[in-house]
Amino acid sequence: MFKTQWLLSEWWRVRFKAKTVKPTLWTFWCSNFHTGPDVLQQINRRGKPNKVTKASGKQRSSCQTVLRHFDHQYSVELGNLWPSARSVLLDPYSWQYGVMLNRFTEVADVRQVLQAQGFSALLPQTDVSALLSNNHPLPSDSKYQEGNDTLMLSLGPPQQSHLGTCFWAQDPQSEFSSSLSHPSLQCYIHPYPLRFPSQAHRPGQLKQYYLLNAASLLPVLALEVRDGEKVLDLCSAPGGKALAILQSAAPALLCCNEPDPHRREWLAKTLESFLPHSLSSRVIVSAQDGRIFGRSEAGSYDKVLVDAPCSNDRSWLYSCSDQQGEQRLKERASLPSLQAQLLRSALSAVRPGGTVVYSTCTLSSAENFAVVETVLGDFPEAEPEDLWEDIDIPLSKYFVFSSYPGRGQTPHEQSLQLQEDGLPSYQHRLGILVVPQASKTWGPMFLSRIKRRK
Repeated sequence: MFKTQWLLSEWWRVRFKAKTVKPTLWTFWCSNFHTGPDVLQQINRRGKPNKVTKASGKQRSSCQTVLRHFDHQYSVELGNLWPSARSVLLDPYSWQYGVMLNRFTEVADVRQVLQAQGFSALLPQTDVSALLSNNHPLPSDSKYQEGNDTLMLSLGPPQQSHLGTCFWAQDPQSEFSSSLSHPSLQCYIHPYPLRFPSQAHRPGQLKQYYLLNAASLLPVLALEVRDGEKVLDLCSAPGGKALAILQSAAPALLCCNEPDPHRREWLAKTLESFLPHSLSSRVIVSAQDGRIFGRSEAGSYDKVLVDAPCSNDRSWLYSCSDQQGEQRLKERASLPSLQAQLLRSALSAVRPGGTVVYSTCTLSSAENFAVVETVLGDFPEAEPEDLWEDIDIPLSKYFVFSSYPGRGQTPHEQSLQLQEDGLPSYQHRLGILVVPQASKTWGPMFLSRIKRRK
């Protein structure tokens, strides 16, 4: 387990070690997990950021083919928001990072270091210390019992015996207190682009925190998972949003679907690193084709998350060559069709009265608003829900939202528009887009919430 002394030493080492920090660009697959260079911005004793001097050596440059395409498209779709978003995307050293704590192990030492370094909670927090003082233990710390050092994950569709059971309150094998059945998702953020030191995978021990782009938590918040519900994460790898679901609620079943074998292995390793063995019968991994999942599991789930494969704007800007960039742009044209198939499958998999959240990590309207609008035309029983009051208003302090393709309005301008127009327009209810801006560099992240009528 990481101790407070070790964490503090890591921070002091980074803050005062040298003038240069070697950049490493992390480029991931199309969706789900969004990070940038493995860099810890140095800060001085007053808490102000010092200038980071880049290490000598060749640094990866942006792909001009992709950048020109983005300039042509996003200057129209985002309007006055694009110049600042462009600057953020081209400057990985400005990217901010969130630290999501793992409630299945002891994290008091990590929280102490985060707060000492100026991190603050993104969301209101449950007073875990009060629970402990009342003799409500956290999960059995960070080690498995001998002989059970691997999280056993079921493959294939969920079994009937798993359905409808709330494991926190009813599972006699559970290691967890029912007092945590309404946990608060704990994510800490910093106003400057600081990055907390990452934890390596350690067999038999649980990681204490997960590093992520805080905007990637918004689809989970929009999904509003409740205890005892059956939840499907249709495009689950590498697993960050599945972890966030389990940090925010106690579902009876969480099915993490990933058809690609390499990404499924990545997903399994993520789950093993953060979840105790007692959840192995409640958190399952499926290998089905997401496009046809809704046929085999029609109406089986209360909530479905579709974090669809997309043209990840952050990583696409750093394609190794213009030739690769051109190839990716060709592939981009076929993505809306795939995304629409996945969303249709999700609407088939959710029960009447259930909820689907569709999300991507691209600014592209063709992969966001247009996909939702197209699929809604095929599902008269599906109704988009406005996220203005649930997401935009309470979190506008941290994120810059846009809901109008082609207008590029800021939240203040959108508010004025809503006052003039009255009730939110249908277009506004199609979804909201997090646009990276200076000092609020979270995103890109699009999310849309759709209710299936009873």
